[in-house]
Amino acid sequence: MKSLIGILIKKKLKISFAESCTGGLLSSKITSINGASKVFNLSFVTYSNQSKIKVLKVNKDIIKKYGAVSHECCSAMVKNLSKISKSNINVSITGIAGPKGGTKQKPVGLVYIGIKKGNKIQINKCLFKNKKRSSIQKAAVKKALNLILRIAK
Repeated sequence: MKSLIGILIKKKLKISFAESCTGGLLSSKITSINGASKVFNLSFVTYSNQSKIKVLKVNKDIIKKYGAVSHECCSAMVKNLSKISKSNINVSITGIAGPKGGTKQKPVGLVYIGIKKGNKIQINKCLFKNKKRSSIQKAAVKKALNLILRIAK
């Protein structure tokens, strides 16, 4: 974590988040590190579909057609966050942390992590199996941090 903050400071990069299933855990991880104020811009916990639509301006038709836990929604979240935050690196997370709410098509542990740096966007589909709710949330945050580190270097 310290190394990530160090890299972001050195490269003068600002970072912002839009979290759903992680409920602010990613933001908390970043802000727990000294020096985070130099790089951390803003974060939204857009937990409900309504907040994704109202705050992040995700088109309601995307959520209706693909669901909040989808490649399409994650992509819209990160693109729109980027417009709002004007940060260099933007990250969106949406998924099903469980223990309920999963289906065969979208099982508990399915998480999408979107990262946008400049014009490059990557959407990562992850499946964290056989884990409890808090473990899925922590695993998603850990994965997001690793992806951020990779893209920031």
